[in-house]
Amino acid sequence: MTKQWTGIATFAALAASVPFFLGDNPYIADILITMLMMAALASAWNIVGGYAGQFSFGHAAYFGAGAYTTSILLTASSIALPLCIGAGILAASLIALLTGAIVFRLRGHYFALASIAVAEIVRLTAHNLEITGGAQGLLITDITFGNLDLNSKEPFYFAMLFLLVTTLAISLLVRHSRAGYFLLAIREDQDAAASLGINLYLWKNMALVISAALASVAGSIYAVYIRFIDTSAVLSLRLSIEIILTTIIGGVGTLWGPVLGAALLVSLAEALRSNLAGELLVNSGIITEASPIESFLKNNLAHAHVLVYGIITVLCILNLPKGILGLFRRKQRT
Repeated sequence: MTKQWTGIATFAALAASVPFFLGDNPYIADILITMLMMAALASAWNIVGGYAGQFSFGHAAYFGAGAYTTSILLTASSIALPLCIGAGILAASLIALLTGAIVFRLRGHYFALASIAVAEIVRLTAHNLEITGGAQGLLITDITFGNLDLNSKEPFYFAMLFLLVTTLAISLLVRHSRAGYFLLAIREDQDAAASLGINLYLWKNMALVISAALASVAGSIYAVYIRFIDTSAVLSLRLSIEIILTTIIGGVGTLWGPVLGAALLVSLAEALRSNLAGELLVNSGIITEASPIESFLKNNLAHAHVLVYGIITVLCILNLPKGILGLFRRKQRT
């Protein structure tokens, strides 16, 4: 466990030094902020999905709860930003408790479908309420927090980094605590765990509330960073699926798997969006800018990241059930 704490501290130090080496590059900064956010969301989901084995497909609801609560309070009053984030944590935790009361009575694919249904209820509610801006969304203006320049990307980079490091630390504490062993027992065999006196309902809900609270903080930071949110951005089923795919590809139930998965998938998504493959082919002289292949790649590849995610996930499930991190560990043993 000491090595893992050392790894978290080393990662935090190295990641904190990155902005000083990159300088003022908004494009790279935006990619890194997205990468840190997805790593934090995947690590938060890993507490309930990886350790407890409860594959929730509704984590966008908690991310959206933080984003909407913070945005509403910031636009409607002069409440301090930390209090807005705290209110988002409370809102997400309440939704998680309500969700747990419904979905943890179910198992397997019934549980997955129920978690999707709850998330869709939250999305449709936000989509039709006047206070949330409905289909038009919410625009945040005139945000201040001390002497920080919130028009710069640097504060949000460090905020997301702090959240990720905090999430990793909480994950490590949970994993090696009494609660963590209970969650692992629930993941392996719920009936056997119940026969040993483990309160399934209590511990699964505890994992979900912790996971939801961390996801809500990511949503709050994202809302302040983007300054505009709507249901398609923060409450979509696609976001919930991307969080799960990030964890599966990196390594479910591992500490660093979600971080590795986020680094890979965010980089891949940006490469597809910017048509990096087409540019490489053109620069190498294999094709020309006017060729049909370049036109096809430019018009279609930018929107194909979800399809590519799906293909990678299927390949990982078939060949790397423990994710990419599991492959590295297997090679180390051999």
